[in-house]
Amino acid sequence: MSLSFEEAVAKARTFFRELGAPFVGRQEESMVITLSLICGEHAVLIGEPGTAKSAMVRRAANLLNARFFKYLLTKYTEPSELFGPLDIRALRKGVYARVTRGKLPEAEIAFLDEIFNASSAILNTLLSLMMERVIYDGYLELRTQLWSLFGASNKVPEEPELEALYDRFLLRTHVKPLDQDYWAELLEASWRIETGVLGEVKPVLSMEDLVAINSFALKVNLENVKSSLLKLLLILEEKGLHVTDRRKGKILKVIAAHALLNGRSVATEDDLIVLKYTVPKSLEDFERIQVILLEELRTRERVLKELNEIRTNVRTAAAKIKQLGPFDPRLTDYYKNLKIAKNKVLSLIKDFDDDEEVVKIANEIVSEIDDLLDVITAKLNV
Repeated sequence: MSLSFEEAVAKARTFFRELGAPFVGRQEESMVITLSLICGEHAVLIGEPGTAKSAMVRRAANLLNARFFKYLLTKYTEPSELFGPLDIRALRKGVYARVTRGKLPEAEIAFLDEIFNASSAILNTLLSLMMERVIYDGYLELRTQLWSLFGASNKVPEEPELEALYDRFLLRTHVKPLDQDYWAELLEASWRIETGVLGEVKPVLSMEDLVAINSFALKVNLENVKSSLLKLLLILEEKGLHVTDRRKGKILKVIAAHALLNGRSVATEDDLIVLKYTVPKSLEDFERIQVILLEELRTRERVLKELNEIRTNVRTAAAKIKQLGPFDPRLTDYYKNLKIAKNKVLSLIKDFDDDEEVVKIANEIVSEIDDLLDVITAKLNV
């Protein structure tokens, strides 16, 4: 049964919500994985081990009921470990073939850990696989069912021979360890997973649904954002954030996917926020792009989203502060962070002082922050 646009949006949102449900503080990673799947593109997760990278991709495959392949690469990994061993019986008959059952050529979703450790033989095969969904192996041209390949690494590759592979990952995200404010929640979530409270993962959509969602994304109207995108790309280029020609074109797919995920068939400037996943190259770029986009994308929706995120953080801080005793050294850190949050709120609404809703929310947040500052001052007896 074909999906309507509304059904496609609902299924995409359900997938995004369910993907991140068991994980604490991994909304950005959930977004990157979801957008990659909607686009039918590839993503790389960069960060230290133990930050749930492989677990999230495996859960994504389970939620799709997709054929999944996972492997940890080393410099000694042989092509046969990924693509299957040679079929000896076929070889005796003069036919060159591989036994691909359960291997990468038959996967719909794949996860390759420490992907930049790939040998040159594997590297060349991965490039054609990611671009054309084809594996060239001697005289063999093997069409695959791969929809998205996810890579993971604890560092950004600097070797020139890896640049082409890195560029094949349209979406990139820096997976950081959780801040200490999340640790208590992390322990609770980890225990629920270990004790099996969450139960077996049940699919929320099929690969057929994903294909339909992808087709709707490709029909999103992008005309309203193309001029703004070009302006942003010029600004980024001037600031040393170069985007290859191939990536410039493919960014449109991610913008469209973000619009669909937010229930829009016409893209708005809010959807240009996806540049934070598609432009960064080095780890430093991830921080720089955040600042630039916050300065350049001043849409009302974006400001409201930022304000709501700040309000959530302030209320989380309030609960923590109430538990701290007098003269606790952490109070000083909370005081500094709340001051920063207050200044950020005031900065966000500079261009929206005639918007009653924005001003109302901002004033409420500032009031909550001021009350907390008074509580901290009293506890520190300053």
